[in-house]
Amino acid sequence: MPQPLAYVPLDAPFSPWNPGALPLVVYIGIVCGVMAIILFLSGFLTRRRPSPAKQQPYECGIIPTGPGRFRYPVPFFLVAVLFLLFDVETAYIIAYAAAWPELGLAGYLRMAVFIIVLGIGLAYAWSKGALDWDEEEGL
Repeated sequence: MPQPLAYVPLDAPFSPWNPGALPLVVYIGIVCGVMAIILFLSGFLTRRRPSPAKQQPYECGIIPTGPGRFRYPVPFFLVAVLFLLFDVETAYIIAYAAAWPELGLAGYLRMAVFIIVLGIGLAYAWSKGALDWDEEEGL
């Protein structure tokens, strides 16, 4: 004989004591609604009086001369990407250090391999000149 179905009250998904997806959906809806109202009011209530002086870029009180766009050197972006890469790896190493007692020898060996691969990647980037700022020799 099949078991009878358990009674589930209708207000269980709406209970503030039993967190679920509904409070998150309501919160996101309220945030999006308030954001839409603020954007609408800021665009609707402001006065627009364009003038040539207002259309110029502001350069700390100095009248701009020449174009505002210039080319950044490639090593700038390369060093920025390498910094982000190795910075994220540092977050993994710190998380490993916090969980050191639970991970034991297996975790130690995995982190050792991780750091070795990271060192090989750094040595490769260094050997290719990715860390040299000298434009003739580096890139």
